[in-house]
Amino acid sequence: MSAVPETPDTSALAQPRSAPGGPVDATVVPRYAGENTFARLPRLQDQPGADTVVWGVPFDTGVSYRPGARFGPGHIRQSSRLLRPYNPALDTAPFASRLVADAGDVGVNPFDIGSALETIQRAATELAGTGRKLITLGGDHTIALPLLRVHHARYGPLAVLHFDAHLDTWDTYFGSPYTHGTPFRRASEEGLIDHAHSMHVGLRGPLYSRLDLAESKRLGFAAVHARDFARRSLDEIIERVRIRLADRPVYVSLDIDVLDPAFAPGTGTPEAGGMSSRELLEVLRGLDGLHVVGADLVEVSPAYDHAELTGIAAAHALYELISVLPTER
Repeated sequence: MSAVPETPDTSALAQPRSAPGGPVDATVVPRYAGENTFARLPRLQDQPGADTVVWGVPFDTGVSYRPGARFGPGHIRQSSRLLRPYNPALDTAPFASRLVADAGDVGVNPFDIGSALETIQRAATELAGTGRKLITLGGDHTIALPLLRVHHARYGPLAVLHFDAHLDTWDTYFGSPYTHGTPFRRASEEGLIDHAHSMHVGLRGPLYSRLDLAESKRLGFAAVHARDFARRSLDEIIERVRIRLADRPVYVSLDIDVLDPAFAPGTGTPEAGGMSSRELLEVLRGLDGLHVVGADLVEVSPAYDHAELTGIAAAHALYELISVLPTER
C-alpha cells in the first residue's frame, strides 16, 4: 500500500484554459471539477480586463406564483459546464473573440423590492461602468427594470426584444407597481423603450382582458405569438424580428417560460404551447449582426426542474446571446 503524500497534488487547481482567458480546458480538468462559474470561465477578479461580464441576481420576491428563481443563477452555471469554446452554428469562438468573465452574484434584499431594485441598478452601473457588456442571470423578471435603466443611461431608448409567454406590461399586482409582471410597463412609462422598435416573442396563454394586447401595443411592443411558429417558417419570423429591431441598440430580455414546459419545466409560471429550445436558439442566432448591447435570462426555478432540462436550455440560450454580441476588441 503506497503512503499518502504529505502534500496533495494541486496541479489541477491551476485551471488550465483552452484559450487565454477562456473556459477551463475540459481535456485536462474534468467538467464536473473546478469552480462553478458560467461555462467554467474565469472570475472577474482574475480577468479584470473583461469586456463582457456574466453575473447573477438571485432575487424572486416579485413572483406572483411559484417561487425559486433566486436559485436560478447557480443552477444555470451548473448546467453550463458542457458548453464548449467553438459555436459551429455561427462559426465563432465567443470566448476568444471577446474576454468574458463571471462576476458572481450580487446580494440583494429579499424582503424589500424597492431596496433590491436600487441595489441591482447600482451594481449593474458599477459593472458596466468601464463599457462592459452585461449578461445577467436571474432571478425573476422584476430585475429587468433596473437593468433597462442602466442600459438606457448609456445607449438611450432601447429596442427591447422580450422573449416570454406573458406580456409583463400589466400595471400592478396587489397594488404593487414593481413585480415580475410589470417591468415593461414601468420601463415604457419611464421612456426607456424605443416604441417603434421593441417586440415580444413567444406570447401565449389566457389573458386578463382582450384589452391587454392593445395596451401592450400602446406601450411600444409589436408581437410574435407562439402560435406563429406553427404557421410561419423560422426564416420569416427571424426576418420580422430583424426588421423590427433595425439598427437600434437591442436589449434582450429572455424569460425561460417562453419555452414549452416540455423543454423548460423549471419555471414559475409555465404555459402550454410554447417554443421549442431549437426554435429559441435559432431566433437568437438570427440576431447576429445586430447591435445587441446586453441581455438578461430570468425565471429559472430549479426546484421544478428535472434532469437539468431548464438549466441546460438557459445555458445554451446565454451561449448564443454571448455569440451574437458585437466584437469590439
